[in-house]
Amino acid sequence: MANSTPPLIQVSNLTKHFGGLPALDRVSLTAARGQVTALIGPNGAGKTTLINCLTGVLSPDRGEILFDGRDLSGLPPHEITRLGIARTFQNLRLFPRLSVLDNVLTGLTIQAGSSMLEALLRTPGLRHRERRLRLTALEALDTFGLVDKADLPAGTLPYGDKKRVEMARAFVSNPVLTLLDEPVAGLNSEETGQIAALIRQMRLYGKSMILVEHDMDLVMSVSDHVVVLDGGKRIAAGPPEEVRRNPLVLEAYLGRMSVTA
Repeated sequence: MANSTPPLIQVSNLTKHFGGLPALDRVSLTAARGQVTALIGPNGAGKTTLINCLTGVLSPDRGEILFDGRDLSGLPPHEITRLGIARTFQNLRLFPRLSVLDNVLTGLTIQAGSSMLEALLRTPGLRHRERRLRLTALEALDTFGLVDKADLPAGTLPYGDKKRVEMARAFVSNPVLTLLDEPVAGLNSEETGQIAALIRQMRLYGKSMILVEHDMDLVMSVSDHVVVLDGGKRIAAGPPEEVRRNPLVLEAYLGRMSVTA
């Protein structure tokens, strides 16, 4: 019997032009709950544009994005965040002078909910909420192997640890969907293996993720479903092994990578 569970994300005919050139050309895709959906393609394929449309940074010219059955059209980024979509960035966006713990706590800002009066009076309710958020952040640091670095300034950490801090911050609020934008860019093989293990761990916890990545070994080892873009169009979609063998993918992306590697 076919699975009738509706997809968590459903993108239909998404189109976005920049200066008359199509960055996205009628792209359609789905992402299932509790799975890792990888989004791959050569540079300029439209991956970042698609992620920016999903998060409200860009408004598509045409098309529809449904998240958990709700149309995201016209919603600003902070409203989309409130709906449960979190994101990491290819280029780290940490606060280098803040501690690792404080950086992760910024991922819980929406849950803080204190008023200026509460902050001035330091009410019992506020102190209780702060303690709960701190424990939540420490739990996330423990999950990502960073609890022993909680008090260190984030800027002093090795690059691989900084990537893990950003992932901890993305997952700390227990989002419905997490967008991972090139989480292993700039990492060595050992660090890449650590991030891969964390992604698998999150998947075992039932987390839903969209992974944008160039590292094909990582993509093929952690993904349930792969979508391939090239020139703003979707050229393939399916299970990792099926996509790996697709001639269009080999020509447009994987083959091109092996030639330039």
